[in-house]
Amino acid sequence: MVSTKRTLQFTQSALAIAVLAALPQMANAAKLEPSFQRISTYVVCNNTSCDRDTVEETVAEIITVSQDGNTLIYTDSPTGKIGFVNISNPEQPVGLGTIQTEGEPTSVVISGDYILAGINTSSSFTSPSGHLAVYSLAACRANLAACTPIRKIDMQGQPDSVAVSPNGRYAAVVIENERDEDITVGEVEGGLPQLPAGFVNIVDTVGAPSAWRVRKVELTGLAAYAGNDPEPEYISINKSNIAAVTLQENNHIAFINLAKGKLLQNFDAGKVNLSGIDTVRNKLIELNGSKQDVPREPDSIAWLGNGKVVTANEGDLFGGSRGFTMFNRKGKVLFDAGASFDQLTVRLGHYLEERNNKGSEPEGLTIGKFGGREFVFVGSERGNIVGVYRKKGNNLEFKQALPTGAGPEGLLAIPGRNLFVASTEVDDPVRSQINIFRLESKLAAYPQIESALKSDGKPIPWGALSALSADNTDANKLYTVHDNFYNNSRIYTVDVSKQPAKISSEIELKKAGANVSYDLEGIAQRSNGSFWLASEGAGNAPSATSLNLLIETAADGTVIREVSLPASVNAKQKSNGYEGVAVTGSVGNDEKVYVAFQREWTNDPAGMVRIGVYTPALDTTVNEDAGEWKFFYYPLDAVTSPAGGWVGLSEITALGGDKFAIIERDNQAGPNARIKRVYNIDVSGITPVAEGGSFPVVSKTLSKDVLPLMQAGKGWVHDKLEGLAKAADGTVYAVTDNDGVKDSTGETQFLNLGKLAD
Repeated sequence: MVSTKRTLQFTQSALAIAVLAALPQMANAAKLEPSFQRISTYVVCNNTSCDRDTVEETVAEIITVSQDGNTLIYTDSPTGKIGFVNISNPEQPVGLGTIQTEGEPTSVVISGDYILAGINTSSSFTSPSGHLAVYSLAACRANLAACTPIRKIDMQGQPDSVAVSPNGRYAAVVIENERDEDITVGEVEGGLPQLPAGFVNIVDTVGAPSAWRVRKVELTGLAAYAGNDPEPEYISINKSNIAAVTLQENNHIAFINLAKGKLLQNFDAGKVNLSGIDTVRNKLIELNGSKQDVPREPDSIAWLGNGKVVTANEGDLFGGSRGFTMFNRKGKVLFDAGASFDQLTVRLGHYLEERNNKGSEPEGLTIGKFGGREFVFVGSERGNIVGVYRKKGNNLEFKQALPTGAGPEGLLAIPGRNLFVASTEVDDPVRSQINIFRLESKLAAYPQIESALKSDGKPIPWGALSALSADNTDANKLYTVHDNFYNNSRIYTVDVSKQPAKISSEIELKKAGANVSYDLEGIAQRSNGSFWLASEGAGNAPSATSLNLLIETAADGTVIREVSLPASVNAKQKSNGYEGVAVTGSVGNDEKVYVAFQREWTNDPAGMVRIGVYTPALDTTVNEDAGEWKFFYYPLDAVTSPAGGWVGLSEITALGGDKFAIIERDNQAGPNARIKRVYNIDVSGITPVAEGGSFPVVSKTLSKDVLPLMQAGKGWVHDKLEGLAKAADGTVYAVTDNDGVKDSTGETQFLNLGKLAD
């Protein structure tokens, strides 16, 4: 029997050992720098109707928050509404409904107990008009159905950005009087001047709204370009009641003393020289271009303290300057991002190649101080991410990137609740969203995959990942490919020992020494280190350029041969063809290649899709002998999404022996997604049959429902779960296809599914 004293000594010793063992982890945790984590996504259409026959388009463009941090208020320009969302529990935002305005809401802010909204009522570009609508926040919260303006203040023009001073004494309203972008002026499409000129209104917000008065500040005669037609874009106010205003198309910045209603300093925003950017629209991301003397043309602006401002330089009339800049009050450039923001979107797979003129388009910008740390948030309008930077002296140091919906315009820091919010202005096909992030003591959850830097310091361009394959021996190495969103097909090597996973190298495919472009949807490494690739055909009518192809390549990417289906099978081709490839056996007599078809082809039974089995050793007559191609059917799940759609295959992966894993998915995204699954099949009892015979049907067993893991990211669920690989150590990985950021959020999920049972 052990004495109480000895038991206590033993327990204390064990505790001491446990504490000592935990010290390194505790030290690492203590040093862990907080990062913003996405905790929820609110789909904006839920505040009105997600039925497009009822409400065709609804967005959250500009967003603000009540002083208690519990109610988000946003502008919905397409419907002419202002929306309200309860974020008392930010992990479960609740829509409160919307109110109808008398025009197009362009901006919204909170001033004490009041909501101020800029409302555009212009009948034309040459006859601009609008007002500042003032609402009682308390009254709107109490009864949204009865929420109407308590005052409408005529702005004598078209209002855009609205800001309120930190002490609540002033509101400032940008009167843009925007231009017609379809008119050519001085050989510049959408150029200036296009009168009437814009200006700034100061609203003295002391006392009841009925007593508020408006003072006008002219901005004419300042800019070198179209100085007689200033077009102010965005406004921000510091603690000294100085307003900073961007004149985007004029490439100018001005400061206004709100108390005196007088113009202070103003300066040209300057130009940038850019190198290492993509300048050609050719379905390739090539960071070998440059542009000289590009006007910054800043959009958003925010104060960094009382003496510095930061601008998001979207660019406009004269190209895209693609970065952001820190200025002092005299206009001296203290920091400029150059091409780094564009290259960030490339590294994360968020670069939209179709927008080469203006690149990633940094548009929205805000600043927040969280626990003594000053963060600058810069939104990429086309890349659908927010770059988070920390102020260090006159440097802005990159910290992390936050994935958003499509077109993040409204950026809002809520330091009192450790929250950051991004709202998006695009609603088709990805629905407009409000993404909520919280600063937590965790490693950044995004990205899950990114590319490494090449020897020249530029990232490896990538996107639209459409398949995965394991390396035969290295458990830390996978291979992936892109589909036909990009030209010049290539194989990427992925290092999964890193966090996030790293695209560490690329192999361009070459056919007879020249680049070749396929629609790659499958990759499998062979026993000798070479590859089989699957290229999906185009359309229903087969032709020399639209066939589904198996492609044999050497390990260095050299195309050895292209293998097509027998003519009798090609005649039944549909648009949804090859979607994965797997290999069993060794190169030589016992190698077999399995190809998954995405959906039914002509005369295939409903709900039955082909898996083709190709035997290279039998291919001696260039596809005239159907004996080298045989088939069996895979039974699809039924459609379960309320939005309908279809179900098909996205990948086939060899598990060893006669067992395979299959990705089966629907074509639905967001809240309509239902089927994102991995099934296992065993073909040991299946005898495939040549075309014309009766194909056997394989049985399947559910191995993993991936949808909960995709939803765990708290963002928009993508429809295309595309790639699956079982690494050499048995770990299974999956990847989503971001469609090259076109009609997509651009987010790529790279998922570790663990060691699934065969």
